[in-house]
Amino acid sequence: MKKIAVCNQKGGVGKTATAVNVTAGLSLAEKNVLLIDIDPQANATSGLGVDYKSVETSIYDCLSEPTLVRSGIIKTKWPHLSVLPSTTDLAGAEVELIEKENREETLKRILRIIDAEYDFGIIDCPPSLGLLTVNGLVACDSVIIPIQCEYYALEGLEKLLKTLKVIKNNFNENLIIEGILLTMYDARLNLAKDVVEDIQKHFPDVVFKTVIPRSVRVAESPSYGKSAIHYSISSSGAQAYLHLTSELLNHA
Repeated sequence: MKKIAVCNQKGGVGKTATAVNVTAGLSLAEKNVLLIDIDPQANATSGLGVDYKSVETSIYDCLSEPTLVRSGIIKTKWPHLSVLPSTTDLAGAEVELIEKENREETLKRILRIIDAEYDFGIIDCPPSLGLLTVNGLVACDSVIIPIQCEYYALEGLEKLLKTLKVIKNNFNENLIIEGILLTMYDARLNLAKDVVEDIQKHFPDVVFKTVIPRSVRVAESPSYGKSAIHYSISSSGAQAYLHLTSELLNHA
């Protein structure tokens, strides 16, 4: 299983939408995909139609008992697409993990159990650089960094890149950046165009060619418990995520 973390400590950059739609895109390419939701907000879980309030075994339970992982995985109504759900209980995990031995590797140990059963694991990290995100970065092979096309985009990126370097040096020497993904692009704004140029200039080798536009359908789809790809495949947002999926598969 190739494990990809979707990570940015800033909220509102399209992180969960990216995790959900990449998962959906890969499943349409007939890859067996597991979405691993380690964000206590559980938005990725509900974004794929799983009611986190009725979940019996979640990632939270697996953190203390890794062998529960198979009983926690939920097959969705779409072929090739499963979810290891989060619940709001996970908010307490940051504190509980502190006392664990090798606490940074807890998620890695969980995913090792099911490694041979999926082609891809997409990890939706919380919008912070706490212990849950560190677990996601230690467990993954690569990282997608979604960045909103706005004025302060580069500022938060610097901090995240420093964190990735620390993780790579101390816990996960094979960690690579899969790509920086520009999201919420509005072609009418000069600023958005400037940000795209700026980031492509700073990071020419790691920016995805695909740019995700602002899209009503991407914003609406979670309320229907669907990815934008399942909700409105012809919409600009869904098409962009399908392009991104192709890019990813070419990387792999």
